[in-house]
Amino acid sequence: MRYLSTRGRADDPRPGFSDILLEGLAPDGGLYLPESYPQVDAATLARWRALLAEEGYAALAHAVLGLFVDDIPSDDLRRLCGRAYNADIFSSPEIVPVSALDGGLWLAHLSGGPTAAFKDMAMQLLGQLFEYELARRGRELNILGATSGDTGSAAEHAMLGRHGVRVFMLTPAGRMSPFQQAQMFGIDDPAIVNVAVAGVFDDCQDLVKLVASDLAFKQRYSLGAVNSINWARLVAQVVYYVAAWLRVTSGDDEVVDACVPTGNFGNIMAGHVARMMGVPLGRLVLATNENNVLDEFFRTGVYRVRSAAETHATSSPSMDISKASNVERFVFDLLGRDGDRVRDLFAVRLPRDGFFDLSGTREFAGLQERFGFVSASSTHADRLATIAAVDAADGVLLDPHTADGVHVARSFVRPGIPMVVTETALPVKFSATILEAVGREPERPERFAGIEDLPRHVVDLPNDAEALKALIAERVG
Repeated sequence: MRYLSTRGRADDPRPGFSDILLEGLAPDGGLYLPESYPQVDAATLARWRALLAEEGYAALAHAVLGLFVDDIPSDDLRRLCGRAYNADIFSSPEIVPVSALDGGLWLAHLSGGPTAAFKDMAMQLLGQLFEYELARRGRELNILGATSGDTGSAAEHAMLGRHGVRVFMLTPAGRMSPFQQAQMFGIDDPAIVNVAVAGVFDDCQDLVKLVASDLAFKQRYSLGAVNSINWARLVAQVVYYVAAWLRVTSGDDEVVDACVPTGNFGNIMAGHVARMMGVPLGRLVLATNENNVLDEFFRTGVYRVRSAAETHATSSPSMDISKASNVERFVFDLLGRDGDRVRDLFAVRLPRDGFFDLSGTREFAGLQERFGFVSASSTHADRLATIAAVDAADGVLLDPHTADGVHVARSFVRPGIPMVVTETALPVKFSATILEAVGREPERPERFAGIEDLPRHVVDLPNDAEALKALIAERVG
């Protein structure tokens, strides 16, 4: 399996999985995707159903990932999956259990990992892959990432103690919940460097891309990525779409719809990949909060980024994003994998104009039929009402991001077709909103007792790429 950049040309090199694992962004600023998506049929799905039932999630992950990874020996990959996905790390031996909600909905529970967020599903594997590949090459890696809430803590906890790995994680100052901040800033380890940037998440993400695009600096300081710009992280998420589909169906041709709360388009992009592979996913329902750049794009064909001043601080803060990196991967597929057109849109028009418009193209006209995408957004009032309603009807407390998903999903349920909502986090991470919605604090797992009282380890930094480079140079030496 070889990989190409969304901005690439026909004669560009096509690296393998292990090379792009450590690289993150492509040298041309694009994002990596496989040359073609591997295809699965009903017989393969039947084998995977038996594998999940008899050997568990790690075995399924090995089978799915093996279609994309051919430069790591199969036995080694199986071992890495076993280390990433087990009952010592996740709260359920199923790793991704599902449960039914009222009204034809299902929840895919993705928050049983160490940091109580769905980001653990990919990060735990990524930590294993990084350590393995760095040891194989005799290298070290300095990870540079940005988080709007959950990616940072999941990455830091997955990389903590990994040989040869240091993490620089950018956060938007004052934009995360107190619990989210405590999960990151409470880590006292010289290999974990938390950086609070004066700005919003999009500013943090732009800094990561600016520094990574300085190829000489990137090479000198061995920079890598854990954000969903890293293909390895995204493909790890494909596995839980397969697992969720298997767990809510009994036949290998049954269609399931999926609703995904999303800000950076990484989670739902993994669903798109699963669908392109032939997993019988019907609709992919995209749910945003008040920062509705993606909803606007899928409804109108206009992709218009917002300024920091236009980016709302909401009660589902991990989705307070107005420049979704992974949408470039989908647009690449939408436009027939035309790297020249994608380069023009994302490297020329978007920086120059702040938007691009595909509404008049034949590709956008056939988007829903070809790719199954529909979308809608929700508000703070919708989140509160949804949390309260699901608590009353099902006895289940939702975090506010999952509530965005459930609220939007209810508008798109089709008779006889299950609708799976991908859970994003445990409600304990957003206690103030839960208290407002249902009048009580969510249950706090014992492992999180008192984390807000830990000393904080964080560096304040202006929104400036040179200041970030100076910090990296100082800490790496």
